[in-house]
Amino acid sequence: MQRVLIANRGEIAVRVARACHERGLAAVAVYSDVDRGAPHVLAADHAEPIGPAPAVQSYLNVEALLAAARRARADAVHPGYGFLAESAVFARAVEAAGLTWIGPPPDAIATMGDKLAARAAVARAGVPLVPGVDVVASDTDAAARARGLGYPVLVKAAAGGGGKGMRSVAGDAELTDALAAARREAESAFGDGRVYLEKLLVRPRHVEIQVLGDRHGALVHLGERECSIQRRHQKIIEETPCPALTPRVRAAMTEAALAAARAVGYTNAGTVEFLLDANGRFYFLEMNTRVQVEHPITEWVTGIDLVAAQLRIAAGEPLGFRQEDVRAQGHAIEARVYAEDPAAGFRPSAGPILALHEPAGPGIRVDSGIAAGGVVPFEYDPLLSKISAWAAHRTTACERLRAALAETVVLGPHTNVAFLQDVLAHPAFLAGDTHTGFLAEHLPDWRPGETDAVAAAIVAALTSSTPSTPTADGAAPVTPTPWQTLGGWRLGT
Repeated sequence: MQRVLIANRGEIAVRVARACHERGLAAVAVYSDVDRGAPHVLAADHAEPIGPAPAVQSYLNVEALLAAARRARADAVHPGYGFLAESAVFARAVEAAGLTWIGPPPDAIATMGDKLAARAAVARAGVPLVPGVDVVASDTDAAARARGLGYPVLVKAAAGGGGKGMRSVAGDAELTDALAAARREAESAFGDGRVYLEKLLVRPRHVEIQVLGDRHGALVHLGERECSIQRRHQKIIEETPCPALTPRVRAAMTEAALAAARAVGYTNAGTVEFLLDANGRFYFLEMNTRVQVEHPITEWVTGIDLVAAQLRIAAGEPLGFRQEDVRAQGHAIEARVYAEDPAAGFRPSAGPILALHEPAGPGIRVDSGIAAGGVVPFEYDPLLSKISAWAAHRTTACERLRAALAETVVLGPHTNVAFLQDVLAHPAFLAGDTHTGFLAEHLPDWRPGETDAVAAAIVAALTSSTPSTPTADGAAPVTPTPWQTLGGWRLGT
């Protein structure tokens, strides 16, 4: 394995390119028409065009990606996350083309990607499940089964993920419409309209276990991540360790995660996700068969580079360490910076990035896929970057992350930066009293405050340090004014 095509974009493509370089591998980027010149393209050794801006014609186009790999003489493919990262069809196509797939076996992806097949597989391994019923044949059957489970229930897409094809239902009167809407959304998103029912747990925590396995029989976990702060069933803040886990529950949950991975012959990086109730009971939710967005916080506390491990495992090398070698230290927390407007229902926000300032300093890490002068396209997920912090204790880590967010300036699109700061400062969050309904309970009508003096000072410093721009004819350089550079004072809101 010498030349890795990264079948993705944004910050994860930048992250994978860095890991390739550290291992002495060449990184090949792919880009749609709208991503020409994007940071992930500049981070690679070589880049290949794959089509127009719409994802279905570019980043979701298997033939275009394989053609790019052939042109670039790549011998391996890393899928990142999102797009085709959990597509067994893509994984098999990569292997059929004679390329190394940097991910789990296609059969494991297929099993865990089908929620019903996943439930059956882990149940056989003794992993506890959220009470539920399989695909419902009719609305009448669904109503009877929902009453048997006891309302509230969730209608979920069998092939789903990311909150798509999911509806909560409080009673019979809502069920028919919820089933129809979930089926339509599932068919559109996944090409599979099957839905099933699960009991809706009230105020659960979302806790996941990171696993790594090699092709020589080694399988370890790297501890848990607490991911309960979510909007639209998607995470925005994650931390490790989970404030609520006792040593007994942690031991049982990590063993259940390893059992789930063994049940499908899992290798490479993956995450087994659970719901944890207030009584310490946990239930299998799903398995994400890829590296996770939130992997940096696990790297912070364990010192293990997950993407580097993926590359080693795909190359056939042994994992290189045992379970007893994994030692977590301190507390790490990550916030996802999105181009979206929290005050408008988290509506995505696209457009040019007029100026950018990202934080730096001890205990701070920024995984970014943006640059000043670039554009946030409306065609893709609005994730811009991830800012994470580490400290010896949770309180300090939270304070450090909030301070880092206060230093973050994105001028142009709306972002959720101010919202994230308010979540981190909320008394319930600081107390560790989190659950998947936290935002709806504590910040349902959030509105941004007035721009403060600190943010204004950051902008002033940013504009005053803007480098002079030489003219095309070699005349004296011209220093842009703040208004020419910024076009306004939108401060990460």
